[in-house]
Amino acid sequence: MMSQKHAIVMNEKDNTATAVEAIDAGTAVVVSVAGQDLAVAVKHKIPFGHKFALRAIEPGGPVIKYGETIGYATKPIAGGEHVHVHNLESGRGRGDK
Repeated sequence: MMSQKHAIVMNEKDNTATAVEAIDAGTAVVVSVAGQDLAVAVKHKIPFGHKFALRAIEPGGPVIKYGETIGYATKPIAGGEHVHVHNLESGRGRGDK
């Protein structure tokens, strides 16, 4: 069963969605992106407030939320995969890049 209440996409440019409630692994989530429904099978348990990828993100590729790049993938991220510190490096406030 698919549900639209599990997650939201902040901006049509985003390649991530944010869980508005905890999502169990294997859940099929439907989110609205630019007025179109997109179904994503969540691969891992996603805690409330955390992100998951809407589509594949290559290593070094931008992770986009709010229509802005919030960091870069440190390894391949598959669609439906949890996006967090284990596979995301922030690009903000570092001063070393």
